[in-house]
Amino acid sequence: MHILGIDIGGTGIKGAVIDTATGELASERIRIESPRPATPESVGATILAVVEGHRWSGPIGVGFPAAIQHGVARTAANIDPAFIGLSVADHFSRQTGCPVYVANDADVAGLAEMRFGAARGVAGVVLVVTIGTGLGTALFGDGHLLPNTELGHILLDNGLEAESYASEAVRDAENLRWKDWGDRFNHYLLAMERLFWPDLIVLGGGASKKLDKFAARITTQTPVVPARFLNQAGMIGAALFAEEKLKATE
Repeated sequence: MHILGIDIGGTGIKGAVIDTATGELASERIRIESPRPATPESVGATILAVVEGHRWSGPIGVGFPAAIQHGVARTAANIDPAFIGLSVADHFSRQTGCPVYVANDADVAGLAEMRFGAARGVAGVVLVVTIGTGLGTALFGDGHLLPNTELGHILLDNGLEAESYASEAVRDAENLRWKDWGDRFNHYLLAMERLFWPDLIVLGGGASKKLDKFAARITTQTPVVPARFLNQAGMIGAALFAEEKLKATE
């Protein structure tokens, strides 16, 4: 099955047609800058531009930067608060004219890594952390997703919210050296380890491509590996999520 997967990020909205049997891209990726402000109308218009760029008229999966409960946004950390309480799936379906299935962005990235990527075949507890504008998390137990964990918003023992202390956006804003930011990110991973004792930690998002620059700062007992799909995991996982929803209605 081919499904258009769209990943809504803090800086860019990108989409590609995904072959859900293999997890491979079946088209070129289209990326458009995220609108400011990121309102339901402006984000929907940007998604429509991605859809039209692919000349797409079929099902769409969307990874969205919020806790999503039955298609409804419950949080709005890096998007306009007008999304809170909105049925995002219905809204984007109306704007695109296509059936749209929406899930948390980190959750869908995790689905891609569990199905085809760095966590394929791994039993036990797997934590996926996406490093970008914020810190997204997806938590799996024996391959089963616990959705909407939002563990980037925990308070660390220094009293700071994790993503305001150790996200890639913070590294850029404060012009931190990789080793200094790596110490911050390690602080976060150690907190995650103490809470969940995962068998594997997979790092996705933009900063995952630079793991070699901060890997020496990570001191967890848990193995830490880069995501296979890096920052493409969101698009791939969004398509896989849509496929799951479509099969459930057959």
